[in-house]
Amino acid sequence: MKCFQFYVGDKKEEPKTVNSNSVLSTSSVLSDREFRNSRLESCSQNASDTSTESRGRSQFPSLSDRPSNLRVFTFSELKSATKNFNRTTKIGEGGFGCVYKATVKSGEDSVRKIDVAVKQLGRRGLQGHKEWVTEVNVLGVAEHQNLVKLVGYCAEDDERGIQRLLVYEYMPNRSVENHLSARSETPLSWAMRLKIAQDAARGLTYLHEEMDVQIIFRDFKSSNILLDERWNAKLSDFGLARLGPPEGLTHVSTAVVGTMGYAAPEYVQTGRLTSKSDVWSYGVFLYELITGRRPLDRNRPRSEQKLLEWVKPYISDSKKFQHILDPRLEGKISRSAQKLSIVANRCLVRHSKSRPKMSEVLEMVNKVIEASIGVGNPEPPVKIVEPTSPESERKGKRRISDTKLGEGGRLVRMWSTKLINTC
Repeated sequence: MKCFQFYVGDKKEEPKTVNSNSVLSTSSVLSDREFRNSRLESCSQNASDTSTESRGRSQFPSLSDRPSNLRVFTFSELKSATKNFNRTTKIGEGGFGCVYKATVKSGEDSVRKIDVAVKQLGRRGLQGHKEWVTEVNVLGVAEHQNLVKLVGYCAEDDERGIQRLLVYEYMPNRSVENHLSARSETPLSWAMRLKIAQDAARGLTYLHEEMDVQIIFRDFKSSNILLDERWNAKLSDFGLARLGPPEGLTHVSTAVVGTMGYAAPEYVQTGRLTSKSDVWSYGVFLYELITGRRPLDRNRPRSEQKLLEWVKPYISDSKKFQHILDPRLEGKISRSAQKLSIVANRCLVRHSKSRPKMSEVLEMVNKVIEASIGVGNPEPPVKIVEPTSPESERKGKRRISDTKLGEGGRLVRMWSTKLINTC
């Protein structure tokens, strides 16, 4: 990776989607070997990339080129706020580094204090620094109710070495992945899942179509969707984001990064990135909401490990469809879930140009919600309480307090730095 360069993106009209039932009729999930081989081929191609897309690339504007409300924190300030990055303040760990909860003075009111999440760059070298730069550049200009707000950053170089930290608004209700987990004691209601699907679609629509430039998230997944104190869903972790292709070009050529199970097949196979890659990932996420299952789960029987392959036999038969519903869901929601699966199928059409734009996806999700009146209110999930002995109750409390905010990054950590470069 030479430098942080991106395309300047413009919105483009895409063809309307074809028959939604065509999705999943072919093999839409690559084998692990195909995934690895595609990554290797993509990276070798990008190492000496001389394509038109690469030659036409323009520099992503740095934060210093634009007005910004981001606060600049000192390292000593954040060190003090996190109690010297004490493990008791640690709330998560991802591919970027560790995340700590802290309290800092409000920028507008020096007396008032606010809770924040402080992400500290791990010792991953150049790649981690570039993800830090991308995060600052993206969230320095992107501002939306369904994007996690970046409060500020720290960038200091001294005898201690390179210190790179990011300070975000604190999201107390963790990630959607946490609540979809089979171990979660606060399962999400169907109405809440619909609201989360709507919030996430709004966030992606803003990135793709409502900014001066188009931003492709490139790592959309349930662990990167966080919930605030009011259970509003917000997209987070923009370290792998890219600007969309410039006018006249169809895609961005780049090395393949992301999380296995969410990445669009055409991106995995060719390294050609478009906003429709995010649309595919969103479709996978909708089936995650419907089933309560992870896109790839090695702990399940072999025939059920890959989510998209497992749901294929059930999605076209209304009687069979209920067998894939998350068993923790209550009430008559099968019909509503089927409608949401149709939206998912539109996102998962194999031919990327036939997938809808995110604004069209959002419109479809809105209609599903409008037609789902009566399936419950999007109220905060309630902890499941079961009769227990005092001793097991104490263990249960400890388990809840030990739960950490997972940021994902599994695949990023699995791959070597060379495979995560942005060419």
